[in-house]
Formats: sequence, structure tokens, C-alpha cells
Amino acid sequence: MTALPGQSPRRRRPWRRSLIALLVVLVPIIELVVLVWLAKYIGVLLAVLGVVAFCVVGGWLIRREGMRTWRALGEALREGRVPNREIADAALVLIGGALMLFPGYVTGVIGLLLALPFTRPLALMGLEVVVARRLIVAGVGGEVRVRREERRRPGGDDDVVEGEIVEDD
Repeated sequence: MTALPGQSPRRRRPWRRSLIALLVVLVPIIELVVLVWLAKYIGVLLAVLGVVAFCVVGGWLIRREGMRTWRALGEALREGRVPNREIADAALVLIGGALMLFPGYVTGVIGLLLALPFTRPLALMGLEVVVARRLIVAGVGGEVRVRREERRRPGGDDDVVEGEIVEDD
């Protein structure tokens, strides 16, 4: 991504790629360890049936909660409200249901916690904290001074404001 004139280029965060690569490797290993451990205690057939049940329940939950969230979104729009909470609910249901569709107990339990209507408010609070931190880091929540020069456009009397964001240290 190239920076616009007068802006500094966006800093790269190589640790994010490393974290994603680590998760791609670790999550299946953790799921396999949990499955083998559980199969040792409850039996292989019940352990495998549990994984299949998580997938089936995940598909059903995505459909049920997705429809409920879609109706709430439509209702908020009809009332003329900004549907912030409804959009967040829809995102959590989608992520939770997708996690339940992955074969495994750990992702299934996390997905269930994100998708169930009575545990979703806790996940929403966590999501709000993450979003607020991102906004503060981006400078949206902080104080930003703007240095500007005003000049007139040739041939018109519209004011043009050129500016540069100056962050306080």
C-alpha cells in the first residue's frame, strides 16, 4: 500500500503473519491432542460423534441465530437507528458458527460461546474493548491537532482547506 502525499507509510506488523502461521500449525495439533485425550476417556466412537454433533449444531445455530440477527438488523433500520449492536451480533454469530463447523472440540466450544445468545454479550464486551483499542491506536479516540491553510479556488468562491495531521508526542 502506498502512502498518500503528506502521509507516512503504514508500518508493517510482521508479528501478525507469524501469529497466524503459528495458529494454523498449533490449532490442529491442540484439537488432535484434545480428541485423543477425550477418546481415551469416553471412547473413540463417542469422541468422533461429539465432533460431528458440534458441526451439526454449528450449522443449525448459524441458521437460527443468523435469521434472528437479520430480523433485528432489519428492525433497527426500519426504526432509523444505526445497527451497531446488530452488526456486531451478526459478526459474532458468523464467526462462532464457522468455528463450530471446523472439526474439533476446542474450536467448537469457542464457537458455541460466541454464537449462543446468553454468552454473546460477554463476547460483545470483548469485541468492544478490541475495537476501542484499535480506534485509539489509529488516533480516532485521541486528540489530533490539524494545521491548515485556507485559500480560495480560482474561478469560484469555495473555501479549500488543505491540511496536515500533526500528532502530539
